[in-house]
Amino acid sequence: MTGSWLSGPSAALPKDQQREQDYPGQLLGLPQNGPGSLATTGKRVLALMIDWFTAMGVAMLLVGENPLESSNLSAYTLIVWFVVGVLCVTLFSFTPGQYIAGLQVARVDAPVRVGIIRALSRQLLLVFIAPALVTDLDNRGLQDRATQTAVVRSR
Repeated sequence: MTGSWLSGPSAALPKDQQREQDYPGQLLGLPQNGPGSLATTGKRVLALMIDWFTAMGVAMLLVGENPLESSNLSAYTLIVWFVVGVLCVTLFSFTPGQYIAGLQVARVDAPVRVGIIRALSRQLLLVFIAPALVTDLDNRGLQDRATQTAVVRSR
């Protein structure tokens, strides 16, 4: 029972794979560098911060007078962030923050757009924050694993 975690990182490899991949994303068929390669954690966090503070700015406009004293600011911020995330990923494959950071969301199972169902599922999981903190061998969060997507570099 303890052998799986005592065996080290190779115990987490898929059953038919004998050795570790050379770089994150190799098993997904993604390049090591450049456009289409997996995004770094720093760029993903930067994109999230840009999206969150932009949503907070829009929420402040919606709340009206004395927005920082309003108890509704955090709820409006979350709603704006959620809606913008779903709509932008569905329509453009990136959020405004991801665009600025040079990132986009891509499906790893087919060369087509993410679509509204996957974008909605992905954003629902991101609301809980924890899925983004738990990553796999490719540094993809649980929300990306569940929806067969990855955040990749666009430039």
